[in-house]
Amino acid sequence: MKKIIVGIFAHPDDEAFGPSGTLLMETKAGTELHLITLTAGEAGTNPDNLSNLAEVRLQEWHSAGQLIGATEMHHLGYVDGTLNNLDHLTITDEIIRIVEDILDGEDNATIEFMSIDLNGVTGHIDHIVAGRSACLAFYRLKAKGYPMSRIRLACRPGSKDDVPNTDFVFMDAGRSPEEIGETIDARQYANEVIEIMRCHRTQRHDCENHIAALGDDVAINHFIVLE
Repeated sequence: MKKIIVGIFAHPDDEAFGPSGTLLMETKAGTELHLITLTAGEAGTNPDNLSNLAEVRLQEWHSAGQLIGATEMHHLGYVDGTLNNLDHLTITDEIIRIVEDILDGEDNATIEFMSIDLNGVTGHIDHIVAGRSACLAFYRLKAKGYPMSRIRLACRPGSKDDVPNTDFVFMDAGRSPEEIGETIDARQYANEVIEIMRCHRTQRHDCENHIAALGDDVAINHFIVLE
């Protein structure tokens, strides 16, 4: 049976700085991958003072997606940093349409979603909307009888973030071992994961901070699993 993963994220670097190790392992094993970004990340850092940051960030996203092995990539065109309840509902409808198009003519496939912890990991509202829209679309599609297998929400373990953080917005403490349903160790692909991360050159400050803090562990991913 053909396995298809739809990765649903808020910004063009979320898939790279998050579960890219797992996504890379999946595509290497033959999984078909579709990536969705809700925004172009135009509110991200802009160290080169680019006048077309959104365009450049989407180019970076496509470069990263190519390295991960994505079959198709979908930019929904929402405004970075502004997502809300109404967007949550329209995003859900767009995700459903994308999945229905993917499955059109497919008779022997299963769909898995991948997104971000419902707490947004960093607390970013856009991340929260991405995770919740992914879950809403998943369960609505499942109720319609589509072959939805599970949704994996990338999270941070409490061993890394043991207390809430207020450096940016409110960031919850990491998840307990009981909450984490799956841990994927893709460190054999750590160099490739780092190359994927570095595609997002405009966000290089965050990228290099992640790499300096975690080293090869950037390729270890933790998930809350829902079915």
